[in-house]
Amino acid sequence: MPRLSNAVILGSDNRSAMIIESSLRQGWCAAPVSLTWSPGTEALRVAQFVLLFQSYSSINDIAMTNIRNTDLNLLAVFDALLDERSVTRAARRLSLTQPTVSGMLQRLRRAFADELFVRTSHGILPTPRAEALAGPIKELLADAQRLMTAQAFSPANAEGLIKICASDYLQHAVIAPLIAVLRQRAPRLKVLVAPRQESPLADLMARGEVDLYVCNREVAEPDLLSSQLYSDRYVCVARKNHALKARRITLRELCAFDHLLVHPTGRSLWGPIDTALSAVGQGRRIAVAVPTFHVLFELLETEDFLAFVPERLLRKRRGTLRIFENELKIPPINVVASWHQRVDRDARHQWLRETVAAVAAD
Repeated sequence: MPRLSNAVILGSDNRSAMIIESSLRQGWCAAPVSLTWSPGTEALRVAQFVLLFQSYSSINDIAMTNIRNTDLNLLAVFDALLDERSVTRAARRLSLTQPTVSGMLQRLRRAFADELFVRTSHGILPTPRAEALAGPIKELLADAQRLMTAQAFSPANAEGLIKICASDYLQHAVIAPLIAVLRQRAPRLKVLVAPRQESPLADLMARGEVDLYVCNREVAEPDLLSSQLYSDRYVCVARKNHALKARRITLRELCAFDHLLVHPTGRSLWGPIDTALSAVGQGRRIAVAVPTFHVLFELLETEDFLAFVPERLLRKRRGTLRIFENELKIPPINVVASWHQRVDRDARHQWLRETVAAVAAD
């Protein structure tokens, strides 16, 4: 009788551990076994079952140190032989040759130190050990099949946490309307929104600390996958009763007034507008730099400031602000969504990306 004195089982759920434990207790060991369960990581698409044997004798052919190094086809052959009660029919069912199945049966016999199936005039019959192993092995194979099969994502029943990183502008323009949609379609999901990070996003995403990064294309990280969401443009705005009355202003008029600027770090008085002005030999005076557009819009009402803001932020403010056309050529704001390769095929993440794209296109 093979003996197993201690094992550590790694997998994706307690149910799988119970199945393996049942198999061990019913057929793979005679002595009491100390079993420790350690949950697997959600990042793995296929759970790994690992049996690390500290004291293990008699079973040399199946050293289950890792499921990737274990021939699970042996268990599939066992299952087919149990159902078909014939090596020939089992081989046909598995699309294998009869000698191949016979050879795998010999390996099974050595692994379990039992004949498992005995020949009769009407085929093969399972031994008591094989009958004891039948249920656990069938359940283990069924669980393995479920783990290997991509699961459909159901937003209405989904639970968990979605972690999104975005700048202040994109929190207003994309994330806020996204959350409204998530509350309707996936009410059990929780959302954690973080400001743009200075540390490399690829590292944070690799560790699962950020699921999706919505940003301007020029700051997107090349190591991440990305897709274009939309393009926006900067427009010049002021309060309704601003001293400038014309709808279109010259660069001289634009630079004659103090400006407000949003800079997320608060460490600079320079932005893309200043780069565009510098290219044509002009410059403006930044009177105040603030970290958020919410503060900028509040300050805009207090004096005859001018400010350049992304046009999407004016959807609910056009009636309270004046918009000035001007001749300044400013590059567009190309907004992208970025994610890590490890979640590219994850059903939940794919749904999230599709939802973000639909919200951004609205």
